[in-house]
Amino acid sequence: MLPGLDDGAADLDEALAICRAAAADGIEAIAGTPHVRSDFPTTPDEMESALAGLRSAAHDLIRVLPGGELALDELGRPDEELARFGLGGNRRYLLVETPYFGWPLDFASNLVGLLERGFTPVLAHPERNGDVQHRPELIEQLVDLGSLVQVTASSVDGRGGRRTRSCSSTLLERGCMHLIASDAHTPAIRAVGMSAAAHAVGDAELARWLTSDVPRAIVEDAPLPPRPR
Repeated sequence: MLPGLDDGAADLDEALAICRAAAADGIEAIAGTPHVRSDFPTTPDEMESALAGLRSAAHDLIRVLPGGELALDELGRPDEELARFGLGGNRRYLLVETPYFGWPLDFASNLVGLLERGFTPVLAHPERNGDVQHRPELIEQLVDLGSLVQVTASSVDGRGGRRTRSCSSTLLERGCMHLIASDAHTPAIRAVGMSAAAHAVGDAELARWLTSDVPRAIVEDAPLPPRPR
């Protein structure tokens, strides 16, 4: 949602439109997580500059937080640089983009490397990967190592299609889902839809844990609350 950095909001007007849509959907705080990868080589300075501009314009709408969505081949950056991309402003959590196609053989070792450096990986949208759809145990292995999993709202409520919805349900049933995120890119592309996704979970307490309790703990650098039974 940070303007002018990637395939998200093109300018401040589009970014503010996302903010308004998020606030109308009941969201209190939202992390602007631009892509950090070869086709969108966002720097920490660029992210922080765009964040400051949007925060100033959206201060009466919603709380806007920092972050970045890092490709696997960007994880070798220096620790201090990675920390500036920390999810929700927490320098210990990094949002790592799951590839849409294929399953890198070094995926697990990359995440173990992050954990050894003191970072907790948060896997973005693994339910949209074909290998995960056929073999959800791939994600179970990463969760067992210490990673968290963030699933896209449109996958949970079915807007993203039958396969992503089915995979989301499987991950939820296996205890391999920790957050739901809007992944809103523009007001019209992957609309916010967090309230619809929360309703689709089918359990109010679990939905609150996924959309409020865990995100709040990350932002406030507090211990993650236990998952509801």
